[in-house]
Order: sequence, then C-alpha cells, then structure tokens
Amino acid sequence: MGGEGIEAMGDLATGGMIARAVELKAGEAPHGHGGNCLNCGTALVGDYCHACGQSGHVHRSLMAWWHDLAHGILHLDGKIWRTLPLLAWRPGELTRRYVEGERAKFVSPMALFLFSAFLMFITFSTIGGPIATDFNRPDMAQVEAERSRADAQVKTLEEQRAAAEARGEDTRELRQDIADAKREAAALKIATGDPETLQFQGGSWLRHAFEKARANPDLVLYKLQNNAYKFSWALIPLSVPFVALLFLFRGRRHRMYDHTVFVTYSIAFMTLGTVILSLLRVAGLASEWIGAAIAFVPPLHMYRQLKGAYGLSRFGASWRTVALTIFALLVFSVFFALIGVMGAM
Repeated sequence: MGGEGIEAMGDLATGGMIARAVELKAGEAPHGHGGNCLNCGTALVGDYCHACGQSGHVHRSLMAWWHDLAHGILHLDGKIWRTLPLLAWRPGELTRRYVEGERAKFVSPMALFLFSAFLMFITFSTIGGPIATDFNRPDMAQVEAERSRADAQVKTLEEQRAAAEARGEDTRELRQDIADAKREAAALKIATGDPETLQFQGGSWLRHAFEKARANPDLVLYKLQNNAYKFSWALIPLSVPFVALLFLFRGRRHRMYDHTVFVTYSIAFMTLGTVILSLLRVAGLASEWIGAAIAFVPPLHMYRQLKGAYGLSRFGASWRTVALTIFALLVFSVFFALIGVMGAM
C-alpha cells in the first residue's frame, strides 16, 4: 500500500472519530469546549458554563425527564449519600463542615428538611405515624347528627331552666347539665372542624380542645400525626432562639446562621427518624421499642451534634443537651398548640 493510501486511511479514521465525537445521540444538544451555553450564550470552556453554571450537555429525552424528577426529589447526584451517613452518625461534623463552607458536597439543610417533610407527608398519608392508634376516620354524617343532637339538647335544657326560673325553682342542677351539654357540643364542633370553637373567648377554645382530647385521645393523636407536616417549617424559627440562648456567653463565635443550620439539620434527622419508625411499626416492631427510640435517640443525637458542631467538651455538650431537650419539649408544646389554634385539630 502506497504512502498516499496510508495517508488517506489515516484521514478517514480521523474523520470517523471526529464524526463520532460530533454526532449527537437522539435528544441531545452540543456540549464541551467548542459550543456556547444554551442558557446564556457564553462560550463553553468545560462541561459547565462558568457564567450561569448550567451543564453544557442538555438532554431532550423522556428518560432525561425522569432523571430530573428523581434528581429533584431525591438529590441522586451523590450529595444525599454523602449527607445522610454524616447526619446519622456524625451530625456535628456535618453541621460544622457546612457552616465553614463545604457546601457543594452536601445537601443543604433546607433542601434536606423539605425532602424529609415530603417523605413524612407520604408516609403519614399512607400508613400513619410511628404511634399506632385505634382511631378510624369518622363517619362525618354520624358526627353531624351527634352534633345536631347535642345542640338540640342544649336548647331544651335552656328552655327548661328558663321555665324553672319563671316558677322560682332552684336551677343549679339544670345549669350544671347545660354546662356539660355545651362541652359535649363544643367537642363535636371541633371534630367537624367548626372554626367558631377556636375563637379566643376567655380561653374557651383551649378548654374545648382539652375536653376533646380527654374524651378521645386517639382522635387527637391521629389528627396531630396527619397534620404536623403542614406546619413543620414553624419548628425552625421556634427553635433557633433557644439554641442561640445556649451560647449567649460565648461571644460572637457563633452566628444565628450557624444555629439555623444546626436546627434545620436536627429537625430533618428527627423527621426522617419518624418516617423510619413509622415503617418499622408497620413491619411489626413492638411499640415498646418505638417508644424507647423516641425517648433516647433524639437526646443522643443532639449531644453528638452539639459536641461536634460547636467544639464543646463532654460537660459542655451534656448540660446543653439537657437544656435543649427541655427547650425542645417546650417548642413542641407551642407547636402543637399552634396547630390547634389554626384549626388543624
């Protein structure tokens, strides 16, 4: 074979490689060093645009759409698998590294919180929460009938009291019966979601909620488990001031941003833990073990996160864990009270 033939074959091979490099698969757009960003038009000097950050490799296929969906919900780009192990076993290190600037490696606190809240919503909507209840969804027609009966009873008793007062008779027993009937009617109004019972009239909304909780605790627990996710974001602003209070005398070493990252990661862990316990309940885990996990895992996790995130001694982390546990109980009390005020109960 002559030199020209070899050279021609070399050119053909080179041309084939170039053709394969330039040729696009179905649904793909150009990428690499030679094109422009399809988002902002900037000349590409790598796989990503240095101006806007968009990938230079843009898909237009159905599989790419499903990939984007999975990526958007689960962050299946490696971040979630780097974040979750640290969140579970070394939460303090995760918090400290994120605060100090290592952020591209990990899922952000807010993104992880939203992801965990989404999982809790799906879980609670399908299988319920970690604590089993014997309550089933009520027959609303039956509840409305009971409410009408209670209202009619109140009206009848009030008429009897008026008639007794007109005759000059003692009405103390009738007044007590009326009070009992009104409490029953108020509890039924709460069960049907009547907002009138939540008006601030001398604390009557709180008394009605208490009466309802005492009469049917399973109903209250059922509603709390199925409505907590709606307002779970409120736990962040409620908790941050208490965490900041724990470091009030450490000067300006820690900022409110640091405390917010700490709280958001912590709540995300607790939320994911609730989801796991709900699944384990369905799988047959005894309620005693679930109760033990609820009692002991959160303080242990808070201790490890405090110690690692803020560089505390064992003593410093221990007393702050005790204080933070008390604060957390207070925050949850306020949180559930807010759910009741907003009509979620």
